[in-house]
Amino acid sequence: MELLKLATEWAKSEVFSTRFFILFAILFLIASSGFWQLGKTDLAKAYVLPTLVAGLLLMTIGLGLFYTNKSRITQFKKAHQTNENSFYKSEIERTESTLKEYAVVFKVIPILICLAAITLLFTGAPIWRAICITTIAMLTIILLVDGTAYARIETYHKELKVLK
Repeated sequence: MELLKLATEWAKSEVFSTRFFILFAILFLIASSGFWQLGKTDLAKAYVLPTLVAGLLLMTIGLGLFYTNKSRITQFKKAHQTNENSFYKSEIERTESTLKEYAVVFKVIPILICLAAITLLFTGAPIWRAICITTIAMLTIILLVDGTAYARIETYHKELKVLK
């Protein structure tokens, strides 16, 4: 039963965490609307599309992860009741796989942030400046939220190993 409780607590924490993607998505969408309605300069007008795209991407990520993790809570209960050992093994494999994916994420996203910053240095066009700045902001948010998710799944993985 402790295995089920541990898995359920992890999934509930993930559901809570993914709400931050949705919150930041809403903020980007509000910013896009604000730039569209109130933007007077070329740079302000250039922010409309990049912030809209970033908001939609963050919303997609947030809603996708929210529903995936929300459904995991009921799936965990069923899998645990069906076969506890199989459930345990699948969780160990899933957490190991996810930890490896995060290792890639934490290398690729900083590189993308650097590329956007370098592009920002060498461009003067308002649309490119808006794209670069919005990209840096969005990727930073992803790193912040994923950083906490990584810490949670790493702790969850360690706790799983202690159980058996």
